[in-house]
Amino acid sequence: MEIRQLRYFVCVIEQGSMGKAARELGVVTSALSQQISRLESELSTRLLLRTAAGVAPTDAGIAFFRQAQLALRNIDEAARAAQQARLSGHVSVGLAPTTAAVLGLPLILAMRERYPDVRLHLVESLSGHLAAMLNARQLDLAILFNDEAGRKWSVMPLLEENLYVIAARGFKDFPRRKTVRLAGLAGLPLAMPTHMHGLRGVLASAMRRQARGPEVAMEIDSLAMLMDAVAAGLAATIQPGAAITRMAGRDLVMARISDPGLVRRNLLASLSDDELSPAGLAVRVALRDVVRGLVESGQWIGARSLHES
Repeated sequence: MEIRQLRYFVCVIEQGSMGKAARELGVVTSALSQQISRLESELSTRLLLRTAAGVAPTDAGIAFFRQAQLALRNIDEAARAAQQARLSGHVSVGLAPTTAAVLGLPLILAMRERYPDVRLHLVESLSGHLAAMLNARQLDLAILFNDEAGRKWSVMPLLEENLYVIAARGFKDFPRRKTVRLAGLAGLPLAMPTHMHGLRGVLASAMRRQARGPEVAMEIDSLAMLMDAVAAGLAATIQPGAAITRMAGRDLVMARISDPGLVRRNLLASLSDDELSPAGLAVRVALRDVVRGLVESGQWIGARSLHES
């Protein structure tokens, strides 16, 4: 027996007609009639008498109607109680700069809508710093880029991001095709973050397998400053697509790096479920849902979801 069947039945009795009840409920009459018939089959008794003038309850229907009304009132009251007992608390979330560029504002907006009484503290920092803060219990959750999860962390794969070589339009020796292998970037000067950044580690591992590849010409541990240098034509860079989220109006070009396995894997790491507060658990679900929406809508450039729905 389903709650909607109770609602359908009560509405039919109140309206005295299948057609009127269907219009009130916003369903087609045949679907409404089918649900009532299923309800009668489950109860093994006739609840309604169909007549030319409409429908009328049987004795069993009248008895069931009264109890169904009571059940629906209790259900509605339970929903109101849950809504009024709104979740509250303080939750800190760590995001790397590229992640914050695409996820930060949508997460803030989603939390304001879902859990207005939860105070969200967002921290933007390098992934290595975020891991240390999570270990020190200075963060409740963080999106990281490697599998070196602490023993007490709860880790959920979120998404994989393609990597792109990005430069100002007209940059010398920039590849002309939309995809390129790392080996095809030989000698291209890059602006990159230092080895404290997870992305640099991914690239360093891939470049060790190449006879010759791009060259790191400058190191900048600030995404905004790094992309300013790229937009000024001082160097190219290799970043996930999220890096251009805040670069509207800049004349940049990008080509996807097609080397097999050369992607950035995003992991949602948090304190263990036993340590995470109810507010923290709620933020984790909201964050996962926001990420899924951004990927499915194409707003997270070059990303593919890894978590299950």
